[in-house]
Amino acid sequence: MRILFLGDVVGRVGRAAIAERLKGLRADWRLDFVVVNGENATSGAGLTAAHAKGILEAGADCITLGDHAFDQRDMLQFIDQEPRIIRPLNFAKNAPGRGARLFDGGRGRKILVTQVLGQVFMKRPYDDPFSAIETVLKTHPLGGMAQAILVDVHCEATSEKMAMGHWCDGRSSMVVGTHTHVPTADAQILSKGTAFQADAGMCGDYNSVIGMDKEEPLRRFITGMGKGRFTPAMGEATLSGLFVETDDKTGKAVDVQMVRVGGRLQPQGPDV
Repeated sequence: MRILFLGDVVGRVGRAAIAERLKGLRADWRLDFVVVNGENATSGAGLTAAHAKGILEAGADCITLGDHAFDQRDMLQFIDQEPRIIRPLNFAKNAPGRGARLFDGGRGRKILVTQVLGQVFMKRPYDDPFSAIETVLKTHPLGGMAQAILVDVHCEATSEKMAMGHWCDGRSSMVVGTHTHVPTADAQILSKGTAFQADAGMCGDYNSVIGMDKEEPLRRFITGMGKGRFTPAMGEATLSGLFVETDDKTGKAVDVQMVRVGGRLQPQGPDV
C-alpha cells in the first residue's frame, strides 16, 4: 500500500496548498491512502466542519487532530457525523469521536489509523499514550484484519516520539510525529519493519515561526510581553510529510521517504 501522511495544516495557506496539490500528488505518486493532520487548519487553532470538508474533498481519506482538536466548537458535534476524522485516543474519556478506525485501503485491504497525545512538556496531563496504543494494536494485529497501520503521535518531545516508534516497531506500518511543525531529518525503517519520522513538519508558510506570522512571536520572545494574537503566516505554503510503501502481506514498510512540495524547502518525494 502506498500511503502519504501530511503534517499539521496551518491556516488558510496550508488549506489552499492541500486543495491545489493533493489530487495531483495522488495521481502522480499512485497513492492508495492519504492522511492529513488538520488540527491547526482553522486560524492556526483547531478545525471547523467546513474546513474539514474542504480537506476531505481535496483528496484526503482521513484527518487526524491533536491537542487543539476541539478548539473550534462545531467540531464537538461534527466529529460524530464524520467518521473520517480521528481525534487522539487519550484526549479525554468523554470526548466525542473515535481515536482509532479501520478504513478501506482499496483492493480489499484495510488500514487502521490511530492517534495519541504525548505527555512530556504538554499543557495537560493526558492519559498514558503507550497503554492506549497497546490496547489498539492488540485488537488489530498487523497483517491480520489490518493490512497497514498508521500511528500519529502528537507531542512536543522527540524522545517520546522515538520511544513510541520503538514501542510500535513491528506492530504498525508507520509511526509519524506531529505537533512541533518542524520536520526532523530522521525518516527511517526501524529494525522490525516500522517506518518512522519524529515529526512530519507542517503544511504552511515556513517564512514564519512554526507557521505563525513572525511579528507577535518575536515580540514575546524579545520583550516577554504580548500585544496581539498569533495569526498564521500568509506566504506560500510547503506541504511536508512522509511517504511510506508497505508490503500487503506483512504490513511492514518497504520504503520511506520525506515529502516536501512547494514553498521554501527543498523538494522531496517518492520515486515514481
